[in-house]
Amino acid sequence: MLSVTSAQLEGWLALLAFPMARILGFVGAAPVFGNNAVPRRIKLMVGLAITLGLLPVVPSAPPEAIDSWAGILILFQQTLIGIAMGLVLRVVFAALDLMGEIISLQMGLSFATFFDPVAGGQTAVVGEFLTLLATLVFLSLNGHLLMIDALARSFEWLPVSATLPHKGGWLILARFGASIFASGLLMALPIVTALLITNIALGVLTRAAPQLNLFAIGFPITLTVGFGVLLLALSHLAPLLQYFYDAGFTTLADLLRALR
Repeated sequence: MLSVTSAQLEGWLALLAFPMARILGFVGAAPVFGNNAVPRRIKLMVGLAITLGLLPVVPSAPPEAIDSWAGILILFQQTLIGIAMGLVLRVVFAALDLMGEIISLQMGLSFATFFDPVAGGQTAVVGEFLTLLATLVFLSLNGHLLMIDALARSFEWLPVSATLPHKGGWLILARFGASIFASGLLMALPIVTALLITNIALGVLTRAAPQLNLFAIGFPITLTVGFGVLLLALSHLAPLLQYFYDAGFTTLADLLRALR
């Protein structure tokens, strides 16, 4: 008759729970997987499926009971590591959102906002369009498969242990997060430059012909120029997004190595 002791049961639960804590933290914070439009049950099912798929290649977990203080600390650490990994990849999408906000402000579409259930707040229309476009490019580049591969390799670079992560890894995360504004401004710079030249030309035209109504002709012109330059810039956006995606995965590897 097959008999299972409590020690064996705790060991099996620890073998499943410790990696799953990191995976669920990653699924909840990473782009695509962590989308607020995805129901929580689906996220839990995806996290459990990834855990069961990676379980044969995950190194052995430390012999700590889940209900002990050491086990709770390990669960907290693994969840925090998973969230940090997801936030690194989410920086690129945050930069796209900031790019849309800057473009909308320059085009005069800052009032064209709507409640986005995904972001949980008011989002500019241009920013939402660019975010959807970046998501499609990310999926076309098999970014979701690369995230799962990076998650599997994370257990090789940073195995589950009771040792506290090194503080240098959190510094890398903070520095990469600080690049959101620089990246968004860099991607929006061509459109902002074209709109700046348009506004200067409108200012000169208003001084030369004061009888012209600037509010009547300015908004359609800036809107047309903005959408025209954005349409021309879309063909060059995919290689730029690929560069930022590569930078995100490279930073993710540096983060895991620094946390050891």
